[in-house]
Amino acid sequence: MTEAVLHYNRVARVLHWTIGVLVIGNIIGGIFHDPLGELFPVMPIHKSIGFVVLALSIFRLFWRITHPAPPLPTAMPLWERFSAHALHWVFYALMIILPMTGWAFSSAGTYPLEFFWLFDIPKLAVEKGSGLAEGTHNAHVVFGFAWAGLLVIHIGAALRHHFILKDNILLRMWRSAPGA
Repeated sequence: MTEAVLHYNRVARVLHWTIGVLVIGNIIGGIFHDPLGELFPVMPIHKSIGFVVLALSIFRLFWRITHPAPPLPTAMPLWERFSAHALHWVFYALMIILPMTGWAFSSAGTYPLEFFWLFDIPKLAVEKGSGLAEGTHNAHVVFGFAWAGLLVIHIGAALRHHFILKDNILLRMWRSAPGA
């Protein structure tokens, strides 16, 4: 007898895919901002998307705490269930840490922080050349590259489950259960 495929609720799915697309776009924009910056203003867009990710992630964390994820199949090995849960909580941390470190070191810069050229975002009290500015910049870069690597693992694991193991794990975040 196979276990029923339990799905995430619609809000969780919309937040997952929205934040996922924004984060992947921002990682690409962050890594390639120099060459892309010759075509369009990458960094103001990167910063604005970072604020969107921060706001959505705070809501997503609240939603996740108040709406538990469906359990993983009991047939899944314990190490794999542990790894999946650990990686998801690392992602929640990164969804908060990356925008916050970006906000901190950008606050030390001379350029204004604007939200898609619509309004200014207040700068944090970080001085240019300070240890805090340098530390948050370094953390932003290191965590950004780490997140890119972890996303490759996450996407690879989802595709492995879908195409090799055929265990419907990917479908939990893809579509609604009948009647949901």
